[in-house]
Amino acid sequence: MMWKSVICTLSLFVSSQLSLWAVRVSADDLDGEVQTEVLFKPEPCSPKSKKGDLINAHYDGYLDKDGSQFYCSRSDKDGHPQWFVLGVGQVIKGLDVGMIDMCPGEKRKITIPSDLAFGDKGKGPVPPNATVVFEVEVFSVSRGPRSMEAFNNIDLDKDRSLTKEEVKAYLKLEYESDGKPRDDPFYEKIAADIFRKSDHDKDGQISAKEYNIYEHDEL
Repeated sequence: MMWKSVICTLSLFVSSQLSLWAVRVSADDLDGEVQTEVLFKPEPCSPKSKKGDLINAHYDGYLDKDGSQFYCSRSDKDGHPQWFVLGVGQVIKGLDVGMIDMCPGEKRKITIPSDLAFGDKGKGPVPPNATVVFEVEVFSVSRGPRSMEAFNNIDLDKDRSLTKEEVKAYLKLEYESDGKPRDDPFYEKIAADIFRKSDHDKDGQISAKEYNIYEHDEL
């Protein structure tokens, strides 16, 4: 809708006006380099995101070449912020790198070379070998149920598979330990998204094998 497009445009303008400083983040074991510009950073800035954390964020994508927009999370999926686990391939590699050490309320502009974005094939409106820019705003950072230690903690009956109720119970425990309890629909939504992306055989359970296989769910 037109008003959602306007929201995305306004978001980009406001973020550009809030630009404070830029840092460069090496992609470690990945090829290329991600450029990260901090647009807004709350004080205090905690907790900071790390690989395996569960992130709730809006992110809008632009082509670096001409600034044209190819994705707006505020108009996708009813405009809700996106849930994903950081560092496991649920978003493109450049976002996995560029969103490390972000805290709730922080905004960044992340410039990503093509080999860490959509590569030599491109995707949809993104042409091959395109450098892309994402405007990112993080709303929530919490421990995600992705490490094997977490798997064992979630697997209450120790049957080497996870049910949705076990995942929800773990999420509730994590949020309550941080003093941020939520209502049941909040946990239901996260658990449903985790199962959508991890329960590959659709049997209603996440096996230990499925738990450690991360498909490249890029947007």
